[in-house]
Amino acid sequence: MPSTIRTFIALELPPSLISLLAKVQEDLQSMGLRAKWVRPENIHLTLKFLGNINPTDIDNIGGAMVDAVGEIETFNLVAEGIGVFPGIKRPRVIWVGLKGQVQLLFAMQRLLEDSLAALGYKKEKRPFKGHLTLGRFKQSVNPNTIRRVLQEFGDLTIEEFTARRVIFYKSDLKPTGAVYSQLQQAVLE
Repeated sequence: MPSTIRTFIALELPPSLISLLAKVQEDLQSMGLRAKWVRPENIHLTLKFLGNINPTDIDNIGGAMVDAVGEIETFNLVAEGIGVFPGIKRPRVIWVGLKGQVQLLFAMQRLLEDSLAALGYKKEKRPFKGHLTLGRFKQSVNPNTIRRVLQEFGDLTIEEFTARRVIFYKSDLKPTGAVYSQLQQAVLE
């Protein structure tokens, strides 16, 4: 077994939403937007990136995840709108936003942060911004192209979905892209 494994915790997305997000990626590409697109099967809603951990910590982290989300009931979110991080002038990431019962998403993420902090994992300094990453820009992008994309897709509503499972993933970086495998899960009641 390797000395460390790369991990994160994410909210599982339904297959129907993944398919629609893949269509949005195709539409963006047809507009001439060049990015390193996330493979549709890898699109997820990250709640906590843990980075490299010791494999012996898997059970403790999984237990903390289950404890943190154990009291959370299923809730509904809507994949809606498109934006970029950090901004139009130097975008690095293009993403789809979230609406709906986002207060429950934020509450769940805070509980998860607190539960993992008790195990010694540092809390994220930046505020949590729930989003679905579609692609990353490796080169500079013309701000006018980004403005055109945001104008055309800014008020796009993709799909409402129900948050049902939180997954603790292992991420193996391969030349063809990351491969995610489930380590543990927590089901929302």
